[in-house]
Amino acid sequence: MRPVPTSDLVSGVRDGSRQAVARAITLLESRRPDHREQARELLAALADRTGGAVRVGVSGVPGAGKSTFVDALGTRLVEAGHRVAVVAVDPSSRRTGGSILGDRTRMARLAASDDAFVRPSPAGRHLGGVARATRESMLVLEAAGFDVVVVETVGVGQNEIAVSEMVDTFVLLTLARAGDQLQGIKRGILELADVIAVNKADGDGETPAKGAARELAGALRIMLPGADVRRPPVLTCSALTGSGLDEVWQAVLDHRAHIEEHGSLAARRAGQQEDWMWAMVDAALADGVRDSAGVRAERADLERAVREGSLSAVEASARVLALYAADLRAASEHPPEG
Repeated sequence: MRPVPTSDLVSGVRDGSRQAVARAITLLESRRPDHREQARELLAALADRTGGAVRVGVSGVPGAGKSTFVDALGTRLVEAGHRVAVVAVDPSSRRTGGSILGDRTRMARLAASDDAFVRPSPAGRHLGGVARATRESMLVLEAAGFDVVVVETVGVGQNEIAVSEMVDTFVLLTLARAGDQLQGIKRGILELADVIAVNKADGDGETPAKGAARELAGALRIMLPGADVRRPPVLTCSALTGSGLDEVWQAVLDHRAHIEEHGSLAARRAGQQEDWMWAMVDAALADGVRDSAGVRAERADLERAVREGSLSAVEASARVLALYAADLRAASEHPPEG
């Protein structure tokens, strides 16, 4: 990526330049040390323009129509006068690191709008269902004037819940005919959801969708008992026809109003900042280990030995950490001059 002065990126993002926003997010996604340093400068300069958007996470079972749902809902919000940004996380190949990044195709209507911005990002090695730079990208999008920021994740799994730790409202999308609802969706993800929507409630699917919604509502009453417990509303909708989308958005706004009224929005975002701090520490340490000279020198041999079975993963990981520790000791004993 051709270097762009931080000041130019800052002014471009503040002015809402789509090119500047795209360049800024590309910078945030880079692992190069000089880019990481520039990214920190960028975020610090934009800090006063962040925090004002409605942050919504969307995840769901495979086949629930997440991208179509976000496209339809986002288009309605744009028509209502909002500026909508979407960070759509695609799964990456564990072998090649490649990603399909097809969300601009699946969100064709929204991506074509001047008041919307759709950014597909590869999940990479991150197990939380979100890309490594998702949090940072959200801040850039807020600074560019988008008042609704949606994070669409790669899907529901035991580890793919990190989105709930970076948004105000977490929408879980599901559908009827997905087998046993309580088996198809893990209990943990149900407990994290703030709004649940059963999609594809149209045509012959409308009655099954309503039935699935009743089942989920009943399950939540068992999982979250008590008269004073706030349970997530379970709604039905159709991204194809638009039916129920206004009700889903109203449920998002109602949830946000509820947490604002009870003071938990500020507490939630403060906790998310703490989570982000440790996530950045973890990522930096992982990069430091992988990029250390000793590990690079032996990495291919260690990986080959693990694949062939001549070395266990436990032994190999201990060797990797020993090599990293040796590099740290060498660096402390012979610091760079100047």
